[in-house]
Amino acid sequence: MRLAHHTITWGGVAAHAPGVTSVKDLYYTSLGSVADAVREIGAAGYRGTEVFDGNLAAVAEDPRPLLHALAAADVELVSVYSGANFVYADALPDEMSRLRRACELAQQFGASRLVVGGGARRASGTTDDDYDRLGSALDQVTDLAAEHGLEATYHPHLTTIVESPAELERLMARTRIGFCPDTAHLAAGGGDPAALIRRYPDRLNHVHLKDIDLATGTFLPLGQGDLDLEDVVRAVVEAGYDDWLVVELDSTDGAPRGAAEASFAHLTDLLARVAS
Repeated sequence: MRLAHHTITWGGVAAHAPGVTSVKDLYYTSLGSVADAVREIGAAGYRGTEVFDGNLAAVAEDPRPLLHALAAADVELVSVYSGANFVYADALPDEMSRLRRACELAQQFGASRLVVGGGARRASGTTDDDYDRLGSALDQVTDLAAEHGLEATYHPHLTTIVESPAELERLMARTRIGFCPDTAHLAAGGGDPAALIRRYPDRLNHVHLKDIDLATGTFLPLGQGDLDLEDVVRAVVEAGYDDWLVVELDSTDGAPRGAAEASFAHLTDLLARVAS
């Protein structure tokens, strides 16, 4: 297993403001310095990172500072995270145009994976057709990523139509995209993350890890919440997955490096225990 950390922890996440009136411009972006995050991620012991598509779009015309930061920290850009609504037919072509740009950015910066979340909940309620639309769109994302030499994976997420185990089941039967479990989102949606990994071992192609206080819904560094992360790691090993594990913790109270170091120590210990 190789360990990576998302840059989201350094500043949290926001949507690109022009996307409010133009879907094609609705990038995710982290508010902190990605170069600073990369340096601290490397110093904490991780050898990989994941970055939002909007942060790469912001530096695409002059990628040298970020590429230099990655090289200096001995950190590989593993994956790029993006997302879309996917269920609105009129908006889908513009969303796919933006996801094509995300693939181009991932390719430009040397990533190997595209991670997407999404599937909007309509004000009028979710229908079976929405899962059909989402599944079809994610198949398009899978093909689009492959055209750029990337592997696509889907991240179930709170506030989308794929929160609960039952909703995940409805989707997985409708698409061939890979499965990226996020331990905290799956638990907050009422699922057992380890059990869901064991439910879809052949679809597992990326992993997001964070802990959670289930009483408050607060995301936490690994080992500081309620999750049985040792069982999660065992499930990942049982699935035959032997690749990147990405700590993807939302912003902390001003101490991202400390949180990253705590997660690294806990995850390293978990891997040693599972290996024994």
